[in-house]
Amino acid sequence: MDVTLDTIVSLCKRRGFIFQGSEIYGGLAATYDYGPLGAELKRNVKEAWWRAVVHERDDIEGLDSSILMHPEVWRASGHVESFADPLVDCRSCRKRFRADHLEGYQARYWLLGEFVDETGARRDQVSIELGAAIPAPDQALATSLLRERGVTVKALDEVRFEGASRACPDCGARALSEPRMFNLMFRTHVGPVQDEASVVYLRPETAQGIFVNFDNVLTTTRRKLPFGIAQIGKSFRNEVTTKAFIFRTLEFEQMEIEYFVKPGEDEVWHERLLRDRFNWYVRYGIQPERLRLRAHTAGELAHYAKACYDIEYRFPMGWSELEGVANRTDYDLRRHREFSRKELSYFDPIEKRRYVPYVIEPSAGVDRSAMAFLMDAYDEEVVKDRTRVVLRLHHALAPIKVAVLPLLKNRPDVVEVAHRLADDLKRRWLTRYDDTAGIGKLYRRQDEIGTPFCVTVDVDSMTDQRVTLRERDSMRQDRVAIDRTADYLAEHLNLEPGPIETPLAVGSLSGGDHA
Repeated sequence: MDVTLDTIVSLCKRRGFIFQGSEIYGGLAATYDYGPLGAELKRNVKEAWWRAVVHERDDIEGLDSSILMHPEVWRASGHVESFADPLVDCRSCRKRFRADHLEGYQARYWLLGEFVDETGARRDQVSIELGAAIPAPDQALATSLLRERGVTVKALDEVRFEGASRACPDCGARALSEPRMFNLMFRTHVGPVQDEASVVYLRPETAQGIFVNFDNVLTTTRRKLPFGIAQIGKSFRNEVTTKAFIFRTLEFEQMEIEYFVKPGEDEVWHERLLRDRFNWYVRYGIQPERLRLRAHTAGELAHYAKACYDIEYRFPMGWSELEGVANRTDYDLRRHREFSRKELSYFDPIEKRRYVPYVIEPSAGVDRSAMAFLMDAYDEEVVKDRTRVVLRLHHALAPIKVAVLPLLKNRPDVVEVAHRLADDLKRRWLTRYDDTAGIGKLYRRQDEIGTPFCVTVDVDSMTDQRVTLRERDSMRQDRVAIDRTADYLAEHLNLEPGPIETPLAVGSLSGGDHA
């Protein structure tokens, strides 16, 4: 079923998945706290990813690099210079927007100076419209842009912003400012003196921690190409425009792989890793029809990328990125080799030559993945004239695996058996004991948080030594001997999903959409 964002936000607050950050102080925008169930869900997502990309493969090693890194790392990677978004303000309502998110936005400028048009006539001013991500034109940019229009720049004396080509999306006033670039990295200081020499940055991505450890991992593991390095960790971006709950936040967790390959074999590995990553979402319960691949256009590609695909999920706000899988070429290792003056290359023992590997990077968001799994699992159905809300989470992702419920909490013998059974099951799975409501309400509560199995201890259990096991999705109930409960659950809990091959047609990685 299609679910609204408000429905999921309400469920997350009501059941303890996700809370607004600093809520008792009015909240801090774009920050969220994971509650008891959310912490378990998020942990399970990360463990499922780590298992798939590290434990189940023999060509990827794990890493956990520092959040704070030498500032030269971010100069080498280009983040200090170019990791920025174009921002505009509305002078009427004071709202702020990312200009590249405003459809049809263009900044109009008057250029004053001396110009010669295509007829040879001299002019003292010309007008020009620029896209959101292009800064106000200086002499070099104006010369380049106007040459295409047959205008020669003899002198550029002044650039005046005239206005924007669209209205403010909030108040409708035609009062949007010219775009200015805003660097997204959080700055802080190391040591007692806060000056430029002590500036460091909270990392905006985990990838650079992998690149600077390339030689360390290569040397200590004695790996041969191709091989990868995987990492899960927090990243921080000073996003001015956030949206859609936990989809884009100021701090977030990434699950990234940097897979190092021989140049010339990069396109083959790009396709393989893209297929593997698409299939991982399906393997853990995402419906294939809610996923798609989208190739980045030439205008979208990062300057270092040869090709990039997004694995997108159909969120309530439309198709949006879950994970990017990019061919970063050898850009990162070459840049760090240049700035650090360390030899970040690979000696090929077969070819007897040294070269800088190409890199394929699958980069996924933990928070976005958790959000997609929640939305895809949410379902409502009418049972006996009542609406049952159920989270059909894959068993491996479900926060609680088993709930033990005594039918009568005022019967000491029933309660004792239920507690003893719960304690026994806790040794193998996350198990919760609950006697705070009637059995119908307890079932509905566990359905709503995605618990795969409920175990009910009743009066008959005292004589026949059996309990009732109820399965979440089908609501099927089986009567099982108490001493066989753990064996039954071991047989029916699907915690080790096998590989899934989806009808994913990647084809050539030269562009276009695929599904």
